Amino acid sequence: MNSLSKISVADRPPVPGPARSGSPVVLGTALLGFFLISLDALIVTVALPDIGRGLGSGMSGLQWVVDGYALIFAALMLSAGALSDRIGARRAFGGGLVLFALASAACGSAPGLDVLVAARLVQGAAAAVMLPASLALVRQSFPDQAQRARAIAVWTVGGAVAVAAGPVLGGVLTASVGWRWIFFVNLPASLLALVLFTRVPASPRVPARLDVIGQVTAVVAMGALTYGVIEGGAHGFDGQLVVASLLVAVAAVAAFLLAQARGTYPMLPLPLLRSPVVAVSLLVGFMLNAAYYGGVFVFSLYFQQERGQSALYTGLLFIPMTALIAVVNLASARLAGRFGPQVPIVAGLLLGTAGLMALTRIGAHTDVWAVAVLMVPVGLGGALAVPALTALLLDAVPADRAGTASAVLNTARQVGGALAVAVFGALLAGASTFLAGMRWSMLLAAAGLVLTAGAALTLPRGGHRREQA
Repeated sequence: MNSLSKISVADRPPVPGPARSGSPVVLGTALLGFFLISLDALIVTVALPDIGRGLGSGMSGLQWVVDGYALIFAALMLSAGALSDRIGARRAFGGGLVLFALASAACGSAPGLDVLVAARLVQGAAAAVMLPASLALVRQSFPDQAQRARAIAVWTVGGAVAVAAGPVLGGVLTASVGWRWIFFVNLPASLLALVLFTRVPASPRVPARLDVIGQVTAVVAMGALTYGVIEGGAHGFDGQLVVASLLVAVAAVAAFLLAQARGTYPMLPLPLLRSPVVAVSLLVGFMLNAAYYGGVFVFSLYFQQERGQSALYTGLLFIPMTALIAVVNLASARLAGRFGPQVPIVAGLLLGTAGLMALTRIGAHTDVWAVAVLMVPVGLGGALAVPALTALLLDAVPADRAGTASAVLNTARQVGGALAVAVFGALLAGASTFLAGMRWSMLLAAAGLVLTAGAALTLPRGGHRREQA
């Protein structure tokens, strides 16, 4: 009996009995996992100035606190999707959840910046395993397309609530008990998720092998590119190490694509990218995260460093941007069901563009609450587009590749967020004033969303028939 045919204890139906098809227990477990993953992408941003003061770090160090998580999250996502398919989504999710809790404890206890960044890398690795597994659990538990679309919309609420709570909770914890508690807060939530996890039934397994060459070249490419952009912004792009890292990134990307084209078991099945729906979905996901996460990074620094606001007050200033995200997530599914997924996707991209362009007009003395209101369209645009985008992509691929497909989409999204933090940080560091760097960052994000909206107009209005992998 080979390893793929063995059923481990983690994948046996748990006592007191497995959840049924369409079970709210499975959906709740996946939702809570997504909540934790999304929370740690954002809760840290408001605490960055305090982390910098506490650990003696400058701009480049703070960028690594954010990108250390997002970078490894993106780099391992594709292999994690294959792992989810291979060992079963339930087992992958459970292992990732335990590792995430341990890494969170290490982040909160970190004595210095190096240890914090290292622990954030481990957090990102755990999140990479959890996310595609959580979405695959939803896909497997809701085989009916209409029920699945509604379940995915509810699943996104976990991320939406985290997005809304992240900056506020980060500000409250940082101001009241210190920045270390932005990581310790994950522990009780992880415990609750583990309790629900005991009721999740076994997951099917799909024969899938890990692509070692592809994984190594992906990590090298993303790490070298991020290093080059962050350090280039801090010390200039003519430095030898910066130039070398960017050249390594180009070479690693070429090696990755070659490995995917010629490998027997590629982590990124290139035939998937031949589907216009898949290709456009990845582009949309990339730009939405770049605009949103890059914007949160920039304005967390703007409110505190340029306008002198506290961490708590900065968190409160993000409430208008995030308060309605969960509601709009649910509305997105209804709009997609009535008009097709193209409508909420394109509308969300254009709404985000309008918000970004408005943010280029703020000045050094603009009322901070006026700035907070101007950020609202950026948050709502992404909330409108993402649920429809996710459901569209999963409907376009075979059911047994749900883990891989969700991993590809979320890799694109995480790469977008990580590169935006690196690029926007470089623009802030290289501009004559903070406001100048901020305006260039918003203009760049707006241009990307406009171009992406044009590509999204090519999506079918009424959905997409499933591709054959």
